[in-house]
Amino acid sequence: MGRADARRAQRRGSRRAVKSGGIRRLFTWRKLLGTALGVCLLGMGAFAVLYMMVSVPEGNAQAKLQSNIYKYSDGTLLARTGEVNREIVDLAEVPKEVQMTFVAAENKSFYQDQGVDFKGTARGLLNTLSGKGKQGGSTITQQYVKNYYLDQDQTVTRKLKELVISLKVDQKKKKSEILAGYINTSYYGRQAYGIQAAAQAYYGKDAKELNVAQGAYLAALLQAPSQYDWAVAGPNGKRLVQERWNYVLDNMVEEGWLDSGKRQGLKFPVPQEPKPLNGAAGQKGYIVEAARKAVLEETGLSSQEFDLGGWTITVNIDKKKQQKLEKSVETKLIDNLDTKQRKLDRDIQAGAVSVDPKTGAVLALYGGRGQNEHWTSNAARRDYQPASTFKPVILAAALDQESVTQEDRQITANTRYDGTSKRPVEGSDIAFSPENEDDRDYGSVTVQTAMNKSINSVFAQMGVDVGMDKVMQTAGELGMNVKDLEAVPAQTLGSMGASPLEMAGIYATLDNHGKKVSPQIVKSAVHQGDDPVKMPDAIGDQVISRQAADSVTSVLTGVVDDGTAQGSVRNAEGLADQQIAGKTGTSDDNKSAWFTGYTPDLVTSVGLFGEAAYDRTGDDGKKIHKGDQVTLKGAGGGGRVNGGGFPAEIWADFTAHAMGKSSKFVLDTDMGAAVTPPPDTSSPSPSTSPSETVSPSDEPTTQDPTTEPPAETESPASSPPASPTGDPTSEPPASPSTEPGPTGSVGLPAKPGENRPDEDDAAGR
Repeated sequence: MGRADARRAQRRGSRRAVKSGGIRRLFTWRKLLGTALGVCLLGMGAFAVLYMMVSVPEGNAQAKLQSNIYKYSDGTLLARTGEVNREIVDLAEVPKEVQMTFVAAENKSFYQDQGVDFKGTARGLLNTLSGKGKQGGSTITQQYVKNYYLDQDQTVTRKLKELVISLKVDQKKKKSEILAGYINTSYYGRQAYGIQAAAQAYYGKDAKELNVAQGAYLAALLQAPSQYDWAVAGPNGKRLVQERWNYVLDNMVEEGWLDSGKRQGLKFPVPQEPKPLNGAAGQKGYIVEAARKAVLEETGLSSQEFDLGGWTITVNIDKKKQQKLEKSVETKLIDNLDTKQRKLDRDIQAGAVSVDPKTGAVLALYGGRGQNEHWTSNAARRDYQPASTFKPVILAAALDQESVTQEDRQITANTRYDGTSKRPVEGSDIAFSPENEDDRDYGSVTVQTAMNKSINSVFAQMGVDVGMDKVMQTAGELGMNVKDLEAVPAQTLGSMGASPLEMAGIYATLDNHGKKVSPQIVKSAVHQGDDPVKMPDAIGDQVISRQAADSVTSVLTGVVDDGTAQGSVRNAEGLADQQIAGKTGTSDDNKSAWFTGYTPDLVTSVGLFGEAAYDRTGDDGKKIHKGDQVTLKGAGGGGRVNGGGFPAEIWADFTAHAMGKSSKFVLDTDMGAAVTPPPDTSSPSPSTSPSETVSPSDEPTTQDPTTEPPAETESPASSPPASPTGDPTSEPPASPSTEPGPTGSVGLPAKPGENRPDEDDAAGR
């Protein structure tokens, strides 16, 4: 290397050394520490200014509470709710152990801290700035300040004010005053503000009479009042509140506030059923609660925010139709019950919903015996099986999917199936052999007759032919909640849960020619000073073809004209000239009974549910608890309570008085009972295959329906019934297996006073 190169290398090294040294001089630890200290001093100065500027305001929680107004569809007043349900009590009136449950639940360091959780507040500020939502970890003092002095907004400004006011309140007030303010201003759900109102709402007693277990539940409730209310909580909510309850009591033991031996002996104190407030008892309470829930779901508001008031909510309920529905339940069901002489009559719960299929408006709703007696609305409950009211969904899936039988024949209303009871379904990986009502064999029957007579074995096979995954998919598209339901053959019996509201929506979609109808209780909702809330559209997309929907409607007219609902519906006064489609249903062990039916302009679903009204021991020696599902059998002084009995009678009486002028279906179909049926070509014995199709010459025409059905004849069995594999058996049929034959749209009326039996089966018909 020459001298010139050496000098250039030396200069480059010098420049690098200067640059490196410059960086080190720029970012020395002294400068970094000084910067950090400066930021801290600046922050402290800003906080000092904020502390001096923010004063403790006057309490404003009560001043912000207003009424919520509910109106019928015609604008007349339905109910007024939202008045303050609070009674302030001195802390001395609350047992010491109950006081400590709140400290254990929310702020174990309450008696040692300065009123602020700086870490929790910092975390809350970061969450707010980053858009992660609400934060927890506030002290009891901070929560009291938020409840009494501020509001529920989640903003940086509100959180900083909360911090300053909490520090000042902690300096000015005793811990006992702060704790008293906290438990007296907190919201506990059920429109209860403060511990006294909560004690009455959940346990029917004054706060001074609460025990530590009940206090722990109320303390646990504050974390999520709506989710943790035992009366309305789902399985997950009940699990979470019990975990929270245990957490509270375990903290008390850990802090020495509760004896461990006493803790071990405590059992979870299930609260009482809610009771309506502010004159919203009876059916009004159910309507108000349904409307309230709909607005909460649409706005995302919490119950506490909504109950601050200022809402005007107009419901779709037609006042006159509502009165007629209530009267129909009263005259056709309640008047026939004797709760004093027949204890079983106390177990009957009724629910009903009526919907306009063209608009989706819920026109009338019956939730039960009144919220003051039965809090849960039977119109919306989903814990009972819809039974055979699910069969039209199976047929809808078959027609919409253009499904074929095991023999590759297209399924129509005239396709014949083997109606033998307990016949194993073919083509399924899961064995299933459903029993028909009274284990009756029907032999070869058309789909129309199978719907009229509610034959389980036929629809079980049809479900497999269609594919249970497609059946459940269609059920979801029609409006049934099928989340987490298995697509298994047993679902063909309607073994899932469903509500009258849900079933009314499904049948309204059929009535609306396959265009989705989602029943809506709320017509409009507006908060004072705000724009109206945009509620969901009640009428949606075409979910099944019009031809499929109309064909199901046509088939369902046969259930009324010559099936399980004929006696109660077709022969009811005022309905002789009205076209009606519908389906009965009676669930497993007769725990529920249904009739869901419709005219062109009105869809109504009526359900009866067996719910134990009191604790007792059953005939089998097992303990029955209040609220358990029990059989309806024997209620009303009869035997089995079928869908064609009380439910159909209620439906018919209501519809006759509420439908207006008679109307006719306008159907795009050439199949079903509303068209001329094919001649009876059934075999006197079950067929050797699960299904067959009538010949082309037997296809129905589009002529006007006949006014008289073909004569029902019975032929002696000429051959033994076939086994599921097609081999003849040596056993004679259990009963004549000839098909009665489908009728026209109007069947022969029963004789006056004749009580036609419901053909629904007790195992899901």
